Amino acid sequence: MGPDIRGLLLCGGRATRFGSDKLLTEVRIGGLDGPLVTHAARNLIAGVGNALAVLPPGAAPLRNALERAGCQILESDRTSEGMGASLAAAVEAAGPADGWIVALGDMPLIRPEIFHAVKEALAGGALIAAVVDRGTGQRGHPVGFSFALRAELVAMRGDVGARKVLAQHLYEIVTVPTNDPAIFFDVDTAEDLARLSAG
Repeated sequence: MGPDIRGLLLCGGRATRFGSDKLLTEVRIGGLDGPLVTHAARNLIAGVGNALAVLPPGAAPLRNALERAGCQILESDRTSEGMGASLAAAVEAAGPADGWIVALGDMPLIRPEIFHAVKEALAGGALIAAVVDRGTGQRGHPVGFSFALRAELVAMRGDVGARKVLAQHLYEIVTVPTNDPAIFFDVDTAEDLARLSAG
């Protein structure tokens, strides 16, 4: 058996720019219909082998959609504090693991192969593994973290995500190059959704 790498799907955003619960918006991607978030969940599970989805308490429709997609569920009131707090709660709840791959519920186009490549980099000993654009070197999503960073991840607060942890270990990041623009595409507005639907 290889290293125990866990997929973490952050679904706690308030969708203030979108105006409604964007994660449950029905979209067709790759010939499959379903809520936007289930496309992100299925790709994460296909690439990593598992997913723990973090969502606000009482979000029953979102929980149902994610359970149907095959996710384990963590309801946490820490989602109201922002992405960093959500990630800390997820790492804590996921229990002992060799590493974690962080994905976002509003990024439905990241292919399983991308997640798998990040998993392989962690399995190969990377402290942090991050996808980057092959041409520009710009970092996108997902990002993977080794167990060695557990204490730093669990200590995160607020809405800065893992940026502080990444900055502190900038020269230890193993990059996973790709030409796929999906590593930057998230659905924040109705215009983004229109672009997604236009395919």
